[in-house]
Amino acid sequence: METYPADKIYKEAAFLAYYLHWSHDDIMEMSHLDRIRWCSEVSGINSRLNDEPENVFKI
Repeated sequence: METYPADKIYKEAAFLAYYLHWSHDDIMEMSHLDRIRWCSEVSGINSRLNDEPENVFKI
């Protein structure tokens, strides 16, 4: 069984908490796929608003 690295989980959680003000429990209850999807969406919005071509959480 392969596990997801803890440092990546913390980065995702910090990103979502910072931008969406979600609680730790709400973020950690999400599946990994849901967390990276939300990170991707928020990152895409920020990229468009800042005219930046790169999405840091692009899947």
